[in-house]
Amino acid sequence: MSTPAVIRRQNVQALFQQFAEAQMRNGVPPKGLEQAFAQKLQISPSMWSQIKSSRPIGDKLARQLEVACNVPAGWLDEERAPQGLSPAEQQFLALALKAWRATNAEGRKRLKTVLKEILG
Repeated sequence: MSTPAVIRRQNVQALFQQFAEAQMRNGVPPKGLEQAFAQKLQISPSMWSQIKSSRPIGDKLARQLEVACNVPAGWLDEERAPQGLSPAEQQFLALALKAWRATNAEGRKRLKTVLKEILG
């Protein structure tokens, strides 16, 4: 189970992904979408950058973001299944696959061990 801070961050990133995909379907170039999303949320691009990386989303900000994105109050607080892979997840999987393919059985065993240790 994820913490509320992680759940809110994942959900707002999912909202950004939906926003970006809709904009690009309408012919809007990808450059500037981060700033446009921040404007939609009525926050500064700097705050959006902080939210994406580590800034906690408090209750007041969460409700503001929900209103701006036209989702029900409390939407950001609900844990949901991820919808597709984020760019960071795609990069990680590509790196993991490259490492897996570049090593022998012993290296693969070490990779699995490290991942299992992280999962506890």
